[in-house]
Amino acid sequence: MPRPQTIQIFLPAGDPRGMRVAEITTRIVRVIEVPRSQLAEFVKTPEALQVGVYFLMGELSEAGLPRVYIGQSGSVGNRLVQHNQNKDFWNRALVVISLTNSMTQTHALFLEWFAIQQATQAGRYSLENGNTGARPHTPAPLEADCHEIHETAATLLATLGQPIFEPLTNAPTARGELELFYCRGSGADGVGEYTSEGFVVLKGSRGRVENVASIQGTSNVRIREQLQTDGVTALNDGMLVFTRDHLFPSPSMAAMALMGRSANGWVEWKSPQGKTLDELKRQTVAPTA
Repeated sequence: MPRPQTIQIFLPAGDPRGMRVAEITTRIVRVIEVPRSQLAEFVKTPEALQVGVYFLMGELSEAGLPRVYIGQSGSVGNRLVQHNQNKDFWNRALVVISLTNSMTQTHALFLEWFAIQQATQAGRYSLENGNTGARPHTPAPLEADCHEIHETAATLLATLGQPIFEPLTNAPTARGELELFYCRGSGADGVGEYTSEGFVVLKGSRGRVENVASIQGTSNVRIREQLQTDGVTALNDGMLVFTRDHLFPSPSMAAMALMGRSANGWVEWKSPQGKTLDELKRQTVAPTA
């Protein structure tokens, strides 16, 4: 259950795009974001000598997803130096360590394995790890510690702009319900969710293949073509079918991708009861007196 938390981000050089150090003030876990260009500065710090788990973040994969490599080491700085020599795709590393230097190799092995499982399940990133590995033997007390470390690290990673473990869709309500919206018309039959990040079209949604004449030569056509190129949509029985959940920055872009025409997503997406997204999510927000 999400709860209010205080997060502190420290800029060692005063540069918001340079090295950043994030902590939850009541926890012992620290995440250090290291631009590849500043790796030399990081390896000089005491934190670089610690046991830790790290995430190499890089360019988009062929599927259009940001790429990540998840690893662990007894000396994270030395391991990053090795990756600087033999891995080209990454441009930033995020390193998870303990403020009390209490993380052991057993912790790190379990955290690496668990992070790979959770990132695979979330499906936001393309994992560069060759395989998911086998679950390492971890005593129950240490495993409990690892879950707490992972929870803190996941929050800090998301705060730093890398929600590796966050699902695209909303969590069910206390009664296990999902708030779904439907886009039906112009040959489309889509279902999705309105989230804090935008609008997610769910896997299995079906859209029209053709584009109407009015959007030919526009960015809308290029967006639809890129979705096919990236494997987000595929042709099936004369329809465009979403092969996985996909996040759009706006409801209108999500509706356009399905319908092959310009669309006002606030009107096109409707609840099972026929109420528009506009009625349920915009008109309910009123100015204060």
